[in-house]
Amino acid sequence: MTTSPAPSIRFDVEKIRKEFPILNQKVNGHDLVYFDNAATSQKPLQVINTLVDYYTGYNANIHRGIHTLAEKATRAYEATREAAKDFINAQHLEEIIFITRGVTEAINLVAHSYGRTFIGKGDEIIVSELEHHSNIVPWQMVCEMKDAELKVIPVLDNGEIDLEAFKKLLTSKTKLVVVNHASNALGTINPVKEMARLAHEAGALILVDGAQAAAHLPVDVQNLDCDFYCISAHKMYGPTGAGILYGKRSLLEKMPPFFGGGEMIKEVTFKKTTYNDLPYKFEAGTPNIADVIALKPAIEFIQSLGKATIAAHEHELLKYATSELSALKGIRLIGTAAQKVSIVSFVVEGIHHFDIGQMLDTRGIAVRTGHHCAQPLMERFGIEGTVRASFAVYNTKPEIDKLVEGLDRVISFMK
Repeated sequence: MTTSPAPSIRFDVEKIRKEFPILNQKVNGHDLVYFDNAATSQKPLQVINTLVDYYTGYNANIHRGIHTLAEKATRAYEATREAAKDFINAQHLEEIIFITRGVTEAINLVAHSYGRTFIGKGDEIIVSELEHHSNIVPWQMVCEMKDAELKVIPVLDNGEIDLEAFKKLLTSKTKLVVVNHASNALGTINPVKEMARLAHEAGALILVDGAQAAAHLPVDVQNLDCDFYCISAHKMYGPTGAGILYGKRSLLEKMPPFFGGGEMIKEVTFKKTTYNDLPYKFEAGTPNIADVIALKPAIEFIQSLGKATIAAHEHELLKYATSELSALKGIRLIGTAAQKVSIVSFVVEGIHHFDIGQMLDTRGIAVRTGHHCAQPLMERFGIEGTVRASFAVYNTKPEIDKLVEGLDRVISFMK
């Protein structure tokens, strides 16, 4: 398998690992090998310390209070919005909407607000076979409600989107294209810039699920020219319970609020409510203040290393793991796209993926097994699920050696 070229850049992985206290432990008597980063990444000390500092030093509600703690919390919260704007190169600060769960909520916000308002009978929404359930189910709900049609971009045998098929699916009825930037199940990097261009030429918008991309790939929403981009903090070394929805200002201004309540209003009477300006129109109620504040040091952690450096390290891990796993008897890699983030997904002939995951866990190796919330994709490949190893900046080749050794033992034992 070929992967995207990457510069040869060395950095001190052991120094980086010291910033992640959870890695310094034994699981079932073995040093922890954490290869489940596509599900959630671990958190560096600066993120953990920021959470502690907030709760011990200036815990207060934001925006509404005039006392010192409230003003300090508000400044820290809005500083994360500035950092997020720069991180993805949004044009306007008000295009950054904070979400209290992650990409799932961001997609649902767009589906319920934009989809239910601007999608009509006979319109078409296009998704791909690569999508996580969170980028399928909300659009099915919209289509059922609005009597619209959901169309599916097929996936090639190597796990890449069939771009020619996508071009043929686009029609004058297409109103929205939804696709992930990188597949959580296979690691495939999708050509979202080209897909955005094609969608716009057809008069459609595009939403990009960036859950698996934000920690690994350059994300420039202006360069991509996407209309919406969704990010989960916990997959990019940040805390759970926070995320980002980017939307072009002109679109967000037209969309009705998703939730009603405090903060998203200007004035409430029993006759009529007027809504707040962006971004607050979409941020009803007390937000997840601590975790949004702690997202800023996660962004700074990534920026301190540099996306190019991270990509080079993870590229080497991916290349090494692909080579070593391919040499094991009975292993079949699922998803061999030319461009991938650091995910290897595979099956072992005659051994159930759950059994493999459980046996690896006895050796302290954490991998993900199952359909990865991508059942239609598993059906496309004629399998129930895979074993998935996903790598982050703190992973190493010796850890991959432990995975390969563990798999070799599992195969020998089960055969």
